[in-house]
Amino acid sequence: MIFLGYKVKFVQNFTDIDDKIINRAKDENTDYSKISERFIDEYIVDSKNLNILPADIYPKATETIEEIICIISELVLNNYAYLAPSGDVYFDTKTFRDYGKLSGQQTEELVFDVRKKISKEKHNSLDFVLWKSSKKDEPKWHSPWGYGRPGWHIECSAMIRKYLGKTIDIHCGGQDLIFPHHENEIAQSECANGICLSNFWLHNGFININNEKMSKSLNNFLTVREVAEKYGYKSIRYLLVSAHYRSPLNLNEETMLQCKNAVARLAEFKSNLEFILKNQVLDNGQIIFDDQNKSKQKFLDFMNDDLNTAGAISVIFEIIRNVNTKITESKQFSENSVLNLINLFDELTSVLGLSFKENKNQISDEIQKLINKREAARKEQNWALADEIREILKNKGVLVEDKISGSKTIIN
Repeated sequence: MIFLGYKVKFVQNFTDIDDKIINRAKDENTDYSKISERFIDEYIVDSKNLNILPADIYPKATETIEEIICIISELVLNNYAYLAPSGDVYFDTKTFRDYGKLSGQQTEELVFDVRKKISKEKHNSLDFVLWKSSKKDEPKWHSPWGYGRPGWHIECSAMIRKYLGKTIDIHCGGQDLIFPHHENEIAQSECANGICLSNFWLHNGFININNEKMSKSLNNFLTVREVAEKYGYKSIRYLLVSAHYRSPLNLNEETMLQCKNAVARLAEFKSNLEFILKNQVLDNGQIIFDDQNKSKQKFLDFMNDDLNTAGAISVIFEIIRNVNTKITESKQFSENSVLNLINLFDELTSVLGLSFKENKNQISDEIQKLINKREAARKEQNWALADEIREILKNKGVLVEDKISGSKTIIN
């Protein structure tokens, strides 16, 4: 969107209070806010390493209590919600005639998807809690219905209205959030605001591990950090853009190695272009690639087709194949045409969140010591040790390419 010139306001919210966070805080004998802040900080680290653009605003549920209470009050006042004897406030799904429109299911069908034990306080089985009355030793805030805390769904509606308005252009989330979370968001927001909540919904597919759904119960749960330690963050990023966002992804050793090799191929192509620019005779030579505008438009057509990143990345590899053929046929190219190709490569890969620009500031002392040790091994013609260190660096996400002009290091 930004690449196409749109002005984008990106809001990514954090649920910093819920049953799991409270229970974790009790187990660790600490405050709930310390638990949520710890996980938020870790998420930011992984997000940055995956080259995900930062949001403009990162609101939290506990920072939006006033707005949450305001929306619930409007829903109660207009008979879309009711106060139960326990002090909990529920949304009455029967009052929203379009309930189920996002998942395309009828209300009767959705009843079978309700897994939790149905509370006797509910008017209907699909009703959901907007405000939870306080329990002993739990965080609580004052409200018109007594002390308590917000339910899960209502926080999103409040943050959307506070930071983006009553209707937004794009709402994202995993496919597991379609029901009940996003259905409930739509119901409470549209009843409170009297207008459509979101113009478009983008739901990403699941990640499977060796063709099985990733879950802690199956003991096949992997964190981003664990996968990155073995294959590098850029390989994970490549995996994510190698398939359509709505398609499921299968994560296994073979797939990750393929992604790592693809990243290495992209990095090598960029390195070869820079080598040509630096070392070859560049004057009135041939144009290294004469279909730049056509390829860029083809790339954009894929991206404009519901973010078809798999098709977009195929265009980049098509460019690589064509250019490599040209390189073998000729040794002299126009300097401007090489520069233009480098700029095109950087432009297209950056849209996909892949960057192959050398950044020496990212090299840690540990990595630098390994690089120096490898250079010493090469000077001594100890090729076995040099290859061994190169593999160690590769596993740490650092690609080392040996050229006539010297070794080049690329952070992966």
